[in-house]
Amino acid sequence: MDRVREAVKVLLHDGLVVYPTDTIYGLGADAFSEEAILRVFEAKQRPLGNPISIAVSDREMIHGVARVDRAAEFLIDSLLPGPVTLVLPAKKTVSGLLTGGTKMIGIRYPRHPMALELISCLDSPITATSANISGAKDPVTPDECNVPYDFLIDGGMLPGTPSTVVDTVSRRVIRAGAEIDQVLALLSALDETPP
Repeated sequence: MDRVREAVKVLLHDGLVVYPTDTIYGLGADAFSEEAILRVFEAKQRPLGNPISIAVSDREMIHGVARVDRAAEFLIDSLLPGPVTLVLPAKKTVSGLLTGGTKMIGIRYPRHPMALELISCLDSPITATSANISGAKDPVTPDECNVPYDFLIDGGMLPGTPSTVVDTVSRRVIRAGAEIDQVLALLSALDETPP
C-alpha cells in the first residue's frame, strides 16, 4: 500500500501519522524518538508525565520493550492481537516520556491490517494514543481527528469503543472498554491459578 509507505517516510523523520486501529484513530510517532514523542504531547496538548501507550506488530516487539512474566504471557496469548492494552514493566529501551516515570508501558497489538502493516514496515513500535486533543471525543472518522499531524491513513468509520487497559502486574482493569467481559474472565482465571 502506497499510503503506508508514505506514512513510514513521515515517521522516519519524526513526523506524526494518524492511523486506523481496531478501536479508534491513533496518533502515531516513532516510539524510539524523544523528539517525535514530544511532538505527540504537544499535538494533543497533553501534560508531560501522562503515560502514552505504544503499538506493536508482533510478539517479538513486545519482548523488545517490556518484561513479560507467565501471567502476562497468558494474557498476550489470549487477547492479542485485539482491542486491549496490556500495561507491562518497561525495559530500558523505552523512553521515560512514554512511561510517565512509572517504569510501566502500555502495549497495543492491534488487529487492524493497516496499523499492523504500518508498524511492520517501520519495523519499530509507534505511539498508540488517540488522535484527538486530550479529553476530546475519541475519533472514529478522519474528520474527528482534531490534532495537528503530517499524514493520515484513512480507514473509514471505526468501531469506536476504546481498548480495555489492563495492568498485568496488579492484574486489574485500569479502563474498561472493548472485550471487557473476556478480559475479566481471563483475570479471574489467573487469580484462581497459583503463582
